[in-house]
Amino acid sequence: MERHSVGQAMRRRSAKVLQVVTVVAGVGVLTVLLWEPHIEGRNAHSTLREIYLRDPFLAYVYAGSIPFFVATHQAFRLLGWVGSRETEPSERAARAARLIRTCAGVTIGFIAVGVVILMFVGEERPPAVLLGILTALPVLLVGASAGASERALRGAVD
Repeated sequence: MERHSVGQAMRRRSAKVLQVVTVVAGVGVLTVLLWEPHIEGRNAHSTLREIYLRDPFLAYVYAGSIPFFVATHQAFRLLGWVGSRETEPSERAARAARLIRTCAGVTIGFIAVGVVILMFVGEERPPAVLLGILTALPVLLVGASAGASERALRGAVD
């Protein structure tokens, strides 16, 4: 019986650590989204009004980041359920994993369209492709692991 409680304690601790990592990642992405437009080459000496009202691509980036933050919130909730005293996988955990997978797909779609826009509108073709690859790969990994988690949770619930 003692071994079982030690395993639960480790699972709760691991889930809490992963929740902290999730929050730090979300805050980091939010910080970059708010800070980067101010240091970008063409906006370096612009006012806030010029930065946010003159660049429609920035509005696209902010709209495209919404699925990321929805997935981050769902991951935080899912980790909370995993770390709880509840030992049975639940339908809500499987739904959260499915939503994370869906948000990852939508985010990758936004990234792909953003790269295409930058390829045809901007003069930063190679950096646009590199940035697209560097942002899409982690999202792809998260989506794939959320899909695997969803399948495992569905199998356990059924």
